[in-house]
Amino acid sequence: MAAGTLYTYPENWRAFKAQIAAQYSGARLKVASSSPAFTFGQTNRTPAFLNNFPLGKVPAYQGDDGFCLFESNAIAHYLSNDALRGATPQATAEVMQWVSFADSEIIPPASAWVFPTLGIMQFNKQVTTPCCWGTKLHILNQHLNTRTFLVGERVSLADITVVCSMLWLYKQVLEPSFRQPYSNVTRWFVTCVNQPQFKAVLGEVKLCEKMAQFDAKKFAEMQPKKEAPPKKEKGGKEAAKPQEKKEKKKEEKKPAPEEEMDDCDAVLAAEPKAKDPFAHLPKSAFVMDEFKRKYSNEDTLTVALPHFWENFDREGYSIWYAVYKYPEELTLTFKSCNLITGMFQRLDKLRKNAFASVILFGTNNDSNISGIWVFRGQELAFTLCQDWQIDYESYEWRKLDPNSEECKTMVKEYFAWEGDFKHVGKAFNQGKIFK
Repeated sequence: MAAGTLYTYPENWRAFKAQIAAQYSGARLKVASSSPAFTFGQTNRTPAFLNNFPLGKVPAYQGDDGFCLFESNAIAHYLSNDALRGATPQATAEVMQWVSFADSEIIPPASAWVFPTLGIMQFNKQVTTPCCWGTKLHILNQHLNTRTFLVGERVSLADITVVCSMLWLYKQVLEPSFRQPYSNVTRWFVTCVNQPQFKAVLGEVKLCEKMAQFDAKKFAEMQPKKEAPPKKEKGGKEAAKPQEKKEKKKEEKKPAPEEEMDDCDAVLAAEPKAKDPFAHLPKSAFVMDEFKRKYSNEDTLTVALPHFWENFDREGYSIWYAVYKYPEELTLTFKSCNLITGMFQRLDKLRKNAFASVILFGTNNDSNISGIWVFRGQELAFTLCQDWQIDYESYEWRKLDPNSEECKTMVKEYFAWEGDFKHVGKAFNQGKIFK
């Protein structure tokens, strides 16, 4: 049976995976998460620690026999028993499937959503939309429709890993109204966290009652303070000369060697640069990136919209209204939302010269999609590049007059995701921002 020490910082959800696995398997695990045994930011930078764990990252595991492991999934797997890993080759593969699902589909967007509410990251409006989560939660919900646990009839490493990956989501942002369509997922999550082995590590897990918001003040407080430059000492000409010599010596130091490119960078560098589809257009005074920063980080109605209209270049940019042509083909809302997401992904190289707010209105089997797009130039941008022409013909496009009240009202409603939307006739469901 495994026995050793897990180095981590307090409340590290990645470390929880290994700790819960050890609770089930009976592995003897000591947790070093506070001084004097371990101080994050100090102990993990010492030569002795780096000799065993070259990345200096935690959690890190060192067995009593000297065996060392880093990466939380590997540690949790090592501390598990056969029942947790999967009793058959098929079950083992299924466990690995859900562990990978957590890493690739849950953790990246969860971090981008939750971390701003903890003051760790800057707020980004785009990643907090329900659209980002519909497919992932629907997959889990469907899978758990007839199952108590993810693999087999009892808790496995799959459940441990996915629960820990979703822990802060349920604690910070998945409020009751958001959870409502995914009752199977919540039932499974609550079942798991109330198992004695989970409780021994997590304690009582209280589900979020109201979605936590970005706290700009907290974020500012958590940023490292810049040190003030040292004051220059007064001195005569003789005092200045030695300093000048030192500066010259510094200048004579050899430049640092350039960082070597990996294979991927080398291939990208070797590719011929594509011609800019907007190269024929004159320069515009409207700085799209500046507006996007305002929209992402500040209030839409009081800051971003006034900035947009004060700086919008009516000659250099145009505003378009788009409506999806085939609403009768739209079924489940998460699938409809995927149409928007897929289109955005295929237009990635257009982002520099465009901005859009596209909204799904209605409910399952009774919805439609429409949006407001801002492009550089006076024509539809999709015709400028063959790569951009896959989806746009599925929409009806109408150019708006930026001086009209209709345009100003629609821009306000679509950018803010609130308003009457009288031209639609259906209630707002969810939206997606292209920027």
